[in-house]
Amino acid sequence: MKSTAKKPTPKQALLTKEVEHIDITKFDARPIIDAMKKMSFTSRDLGKATEIYNMMLADKKCSIFLTLAGSTSAGGCMKMYVDMVKNNMVDAIVATGASIVDMDFFEALGFKHYQGNQFMDDKVLRDNYIDRIYDTFIDEEQLQACDHTIKEIADKLEPRPYSSREFIHEMGKWLQKNGKKKDSLIQRAYENGVPIFCPAFTDSSAGFGLVVHQVERMKKKKPYMTIDSIADFRELTDIKIKAGTSGLLMVGGGVPKNFVQDTVVCAEILGVDALSPWPLEKTR
Repeated sequence: MKSTAKKPTPKQALLTKEVEHIDITKFDARPIIDAMKKMSFTSRDLGKATEIYNMMLADKKCSIFLTLAGSTSAGGCMKMYVDMVKNNMVDAIVATGASIVDMDFFEALGFKHYQGNQFMDDKVLRDNYIDRIYDTFIDEEQLQACDHTIKEIADKLEPRPYSSREFIHEMGKWLQKNGKKKDSLIQRAYENGVPIFCPAFTDSSAGFGLVVHQVERMKKKKPYMTIDSIADFRELTDIKIKAGTSGLLMVGGGVPKNFVQDTVVCAEILGVDALSPWPLEKTR
C-alpha cells in the first residue's frame, strides 16, 4: 500500500528542527560558576561578573539596566531574559531592534527560529526564501508578516513622534490581546512595567513596517508616526538621574551598551551628577 504522506518541500526540509530556548529554572548553575571563580582567563571573569550582579540584586536601591546585542535571543536565550523580568531582576532594557522585533516579537506571533548550518549555500537559502543568522534559519515570508504586523500597529496610533519605548509599549499592549506565544519579552515587560528602549529601532523588521506605514500615508496625503531617537536618549537619561545608584548587565556591546553608558554624560551636560543626583555647580 502506497503512503499518502506528502514529501516535504526543500524549504520544509530546511525548517524542521526548532531552536529551543534554555530554561534556567530547570537546573542550578551556581556550583559550576563558583568553580570558575578559581580558574583563569574568561572563566574567572564570568565568576567576578556574577559576584557584581549579585551585589546589584542585593542592593534594593540599585536600578539594573539589561543591554542586549547580537543574536543571543534567536540563539536560545530569550526565555532567560523573560525569567529575569518575571523575577524583578532587571528594571529597564536597552536592546537592538533585531533582538526585540526580529527575534522576540517574531516568535510572539507564533513563528520559530530553526537550527541550520553556517556552511549552507546562501543561493539555496535565497531560492527557498530563508534567511540565515550564522547557523540559524528564519522563514523570510514569516519575517515579512512580522513587518506588516508592525505596520498595522503603527496605522492605529496617533500620527506623532514616538520614542522606541512608547512604540514597544504599544507592541506589548497588542500582544496581550493578539500574541500567540505565552511568554514573550515584550509582553512580559509591558505587564511588569519594565521599559524597553531600542536606540536603533529601525534596524529591524520595525524599520520595514514603518517605512510601508509612512509611504502609504504619504500617498494618501495623511500624517504619519515617526520614531524619535532623541526622546529615547532623554527618557533613558531621566531614568538614570532618578535612579541614582544603578548597574549594568551587558550581553554583547554595540549601540545598547554605548547608549546606556552615555546617559551619565548626558546628565552632566544637563547639569546633574548622575552618580550623585544633585545639581552640579556651574563652572562656565
